[in-house]
Amino acid sequence: MLMQEATPEMIASWKAVFNEYSQRLHPNRKEAGDLIEYLERKYQLAELADEKLKQTVADNILLNEFHASKLPAGKTVNPRVFRVLNSGQAQLLYREQDEVFKDQDIILGIDMETGFFHVEGSSLLWDELFAFRGLDKEDLKNYYLVAEYIACLKKFDMLDDVLERDK
Repeated sequence: MLMQEATPEMIASWKAVFNEYSQRLHPNRKEAGDLIEYLERKYQLAELADEKLKQTVADNILLNEFHASKLPAGKTVNPRVFRVLNSGQAQLLYREQDEVFKDQDIILGIDMETGFFHVEGSSLLWDELFAFRGLDKEDLKNYYLVAEYIACLKKFDMLDDVLERDK
């Protein structure tokens, strides 16, 4: 999860990772339902009816040309929002919260049409979901997304499995 303004050094690093891995990856992006199933197996979630949070997810898609391009023709955004409860495996997410998120609830929004997800309160959960979700054909053309994906896969020791599966 990028939590700072990109520097020229960061961009150069992303491009180097892209050049090393982009030809070894294939589209493998999972759909929103797969993300929710994964999350429900691993964490206790409480779905929220908060329209303001749902609008935040919708705006992140509709106000971003790249994310908006993933919305199927004739469809509209359909966000669902959850609070990750601080129990079971999620206790690690709460213990490892970045200082900027300390003592905040972890909130997760997922758009059912595009598979876009938004996480507040945990960069670790964002990284985990990004590694799990994968990349589509268009994502694989974006040097930042490829570099971020590779970093997340390495963080969760998933890189070798993805590269093997993509052969």
